[in-house]
Amino acid sequence: RGAAIKQASFVKGKTMSVFVDIHVLQTLPPSNPNRDDTGAPKTATFGGVQRMRMSSQAIKRATREDFEGKIADGNYGVRTKKIVELVARSIVDKRPDLDSQSVDLAEMGLKAIGFKLAKPNKNKSDKELEEAGFLVFLSAKQIEHVADALISVAAEGDPAAAFKELKPRSLVNTDHSIDIALFGRMVAEPNALNVDAACQVSHAIGVGAVEREYDYYTAVDDEKKRNDEADEGAGMIGTIEFASATVYRYATINVDMLRENLGDDAVVDRAVELFVDSFVRSMPTGKVTTFANRTLPDAVLVQVRNDQPINMAGAFEDPIVAGQHGFAEPAVKRFVEFESMLRDLTGLEPVASLATWTTPRGEGFSALGAQVRLVDLGSATV
Repeated sequence: RGAAIKQASFVKGKTMSVFVDIHVLQTLPPSNPNRDDTGAPKTATFGGVQRMRMSSQAIKRATREDFEGKIADGNYGVRTKKIVELVARSIVDKRPDLDSQSVDLAEMGLKAIGFKLAKPNKNKSDKELEEAGFLVFLSAKQIEHVADALISVAAEGDPAAAFKELKPRSLVNTDHSIDIALFGRMVAEPNALNVDAACQVSHAIGVGAVEREYDYYTAVDDEKKRNDEADEGAGMIGTIEFASATVYRYATINVDMLRENLGDDAVVDRAVELFVDSFVRSMPTGKVTTFANRTLPDAVLVQVRNDQPINMAGAFEDPIVAGQHGFAEPAVKRFVEFESMLRDLTGLEPVASLATWTTPRGEGFSALGAQVRLVDLGSATV
């Protein structure tokens, strides 16, 4: 593996646990990237004041979508209730002559593995394929394994009995995809197929208090506008709530658990590289067409540790009050001071630190680690 992670793995001849911590400070213009059930930007109270917030679920989804197209060789996963359809399609792709049997084979095999299947509640037509009662997360390779096993027993007198002889649960409990290995898999039944997530992602929070605002808008009816006799006025009116903030984002990867989930050091390296790049550069896309709010981080710090993960949100427990220089510049200064003091007071030192910044106000991160370009951050980590 790469020098930074390898250096963290072996200290004085002892094998150590390895964690990759990712810290991001990023400024968002007026936007609403992650909404609550009322359509307002999500918030959280921290340090006694309300902050802008983006949920960890939304951030993980954006990260996964960002690296999904970059994963090759079947190292990606599919999250769906329509697992019967996926397995049946894979059977037909491999053996078109089994088209008429594919659905029955798929349903039989998935039930043997332990998945509970039923007709969708909204449509109980006989033509509708059965679905899982919950979202099932399977890798492309696992779907292929199930299809191959079902094809191998299709001609047996009792294919169900023959399939059970193949230890069917093992078909979906090996060859985990990178996203399953990183984000985990929770299966209500059978829970033996659960996979512990190798990464943890915090909710992003603003470094200072948030002030939510409202955009009042009107939409013109083009046809009425052309007709002089039509009633005047807007065809539609409404409001969109928005906010702006500099946010602190944090995630950590347990490299040992990732290796346990994937079983291949080369794939582990690729997974770390993909996650670092995608986490740093992706963002939830709520109302993005309205606000065009995609920005780059002001500053990023990646630390490889062999002690424990450390979320540094405590740097902003005392909310920053924006002055002439806004939030980002004092946030960078505050973070650098907090991280440096944490090292001095605790004696906990990262094995390797990599820093990058995209604006002069982020240059203070140069005190925390070796500078790398943003585009090289993932590959430099491994």
